[in-house]
Amino acid sequence: MSRLWPRSLLGQVMLAVAVALLVAQAISAALLFRASEERREQHLVGTLAVQVTAAANLARSELRARGTPSPASRSMRRFRVEAGDAPPSSPADRAEPRVAAALGAVLAEQGVWGAGRVRVVSHPALRDPHVQRRLSRGLPMSHDFTGPDTRMMLASVPRQDGTWLTARTLAPPRDPHAFQGLVIQTAVMFGVLLLAIWLLLRRITRPLAAMTRRVEQFARTYNADGQLEPQGPDDIRRLIAAHNAMEARIAAMLDEKDVMLGAIGHDLKTPLAALRVRIESVEDDDERRRMAAGIEDITATLDDILTLARIGRASAPPERTDLSALAASVVEEFEDMGEDVALEDGPRLVAPVHVTWAKRALRNLIANAVRYGGGAVSVAALQEGNEAVLRVTDNGPGIPAGSLSAMTEPFTRGEASRNRGTGGAGLGLTLARAIAEQHGGSLVLANRPEGGLSAELRLPLA
Repeated sequence: MSRLWPRSLLGQVMLAVAVALLVAQAISAALLFRASEERREQHLVGTLAVQVTAAANLARSELRARGTPSPASRSMRRFRVEAGDAPPSSPADRAEPRVAAALGAVLAEQGVWGAGRVRVVSHPALRDPHVQRRLSRGLPMSHDFTGPDTRMMLASVPRQDGTWLTARTLAPPRDPHAFQGLVIQTAVMFGVLLLAIWLLLRRITRPLAAMTRRVEQFARTYNADGQLEPQGPDDIRRLIAAHNAMEARIAAMLDEKDVMLGAIGHDLKTPLAALRVRIESVEDDDERRRMAAGIEDITATLDDILTLARIGRASAPPERTDLSALAASVVEEFEDMGEDVALEDGPRLVAPVHVTWAKRALRNLIANAVRYGGGAVSVAALQEGNEAVLRVTDNGPGIPAGSLSAMTEPFTRGEASRNRGTGGAGLGLTLARAIAEQHGGSLVLANRPEGGLSAELRLPLA
């Protein structure tokens, strides 16, 4: 069902309105049909009531005048009423209890004897004996009896002498054009309302779609150039204007941040470089090495912080790159340093990436595995769906399940097996995650069932 539900605002509103109109028209059609049936029933009951009442009154008048009943008088025949010892019956008869109840109530109000025992049946008009006799004699008919749905209604009322009066009349036909008119009415309503709603929604959703694209572009580039002109209704115009102002403030703050970070980096690296020169005068070799390692640690941490702050402010667009070749070049760097890192065979994967950042992210994952894995590290480039996956696996102790999500936060470090003595400041995974998200991908960490950690850099192929 969710696949049939449109995802856009325009599609959802149009579908909701169409369904609402369809339901409303269905209810309206049901009510109209019910009212039409009630009118047909009232007309039918009225016709039968007039015939039965007139026949009953005529029979009483003749009885008083002659002293004996006249069950087949010509006056009765004028009213299409016949008298008999029992109500007419045929295998094609169908009981009509609703009509019988309504007719009985009317006859009771008129004081007709036997109103509580009214019997009403119907059968196809062409099966009625009176119609068949007239047709066999070639007599003209006042109605068309050839329709398959044309039915003759027979209402029988008992008399005091034990005989029955039976009135017959054609059931009023249903209007053959009623349904057609309802369909035309529904189509016109659908066309007019849906067109009006579509035009209104397009006026709203078009600037919203443009602003969505603009937000996605700004999230990638943080560049305030090319802002949207306010358009659409006043509410949408105010929203676009507020968004443009927010973009400008964010871009200004990012520029100020870059300037500030650049100044901080310069101001810190300069005294660190001077300090690195001064420690050469320290006579104790062990002390000099410890001091130099501390300065290098501070410099590396500062580089990581500056890199993390600059992610998302690339000056050049991503370029289509063979990720398998990129992974091979990074693995080769670690092999040259004598590390046990191997690249598994895999397909050729081409994706748009910032090469320097992608290498930095993969390098951080491999370095993390080499540092904490305690053995061979395996790197694989493979495709899963519409994503390219750069997977780094090790055979180390892994990460406690409750700490996996926290390990990508800045300056977060693991347990004792990942202490500061192993180096780093807890920014490697944070950088890898930020780089993956900047490309529209993700960093996925998981403990392997056979032991060790699996770190996946997932990047979209398009």
